[in-house]
Amino acid sequence: MSVESVMVDYYAQRARDYERIYEKPGRQDELLELKHIVRTTFTDRNVMEVACGTGYWTEVMADTASSVTALDINESVLEVARAKSISPAKVDFQIADAYQLPAFSQKFDAALVAFLWSHIPKSRLANFLFGLRHALMPGATVLFLDNTYVEGESTLITRRDDDGNTFQTRRLENGNPFEVLKNYPTEQELRDAIQGFAEGRELRWLAHYWWLRCELPAAD
Repeated sequence: MSVESVMVDYYAQRARDYERIYEKPGRQDELLELKHIVRTTFTDRNVMEVACGTGYWTEVMADTASSVTALDINESVLEVARAKSISPAKVDFQIADAYQLPAFSQKFDAALVAFLWSHIPKSRLANFLFGLRHALMPGATVLFLDNTYVEGESTLITRRDDDGNTFQTRRLENGNPFEVLKNYPTEQELRDAIQGFAEGRELRWLAHYWWLRCELPAAD
């Protein structure tokens, strides 16, 4: 089974309890900062959210965005997302593969990619960013959110492959084990990866999270 297939299966089985990760007491102040960044970044924007999962961040940005098209490959997580108190007039949930984004009739002026970067194989990152850029308007704002590695708190890295991807062994509540791809880029790796993709980069490094906000060039 491919790395990507494992990830799809893992999050499908974890859909109902995924958001417990946001209940950890030591992360609440940082989550408030992330929520503030999400709301302010997407005020009055038409947003494409890639790999929206259970809709945790969709619900946050729906407060201020003009519209959100929220995409995920897993119907099981979208069922959780659709059950939230989010106006269907503002948010449209759709099945879509992050690596093969649909050809939408409109292009979006903003995008949110929350907690996906760390699950992208390094060999696919450049193509992912190319596809994302193609789906957006010139000058669009893109916000990435993801985890930092916290020694003694993060799940241990159990394997590293020849490309430098790192993996964790995780168990669901039912005991099923999964080897999950989880990369933790350094600040310099993030800056290098985004070079040529966007400009006006703003990177903030927190204890448990990082966020990167950038703008696509005004013309391709």
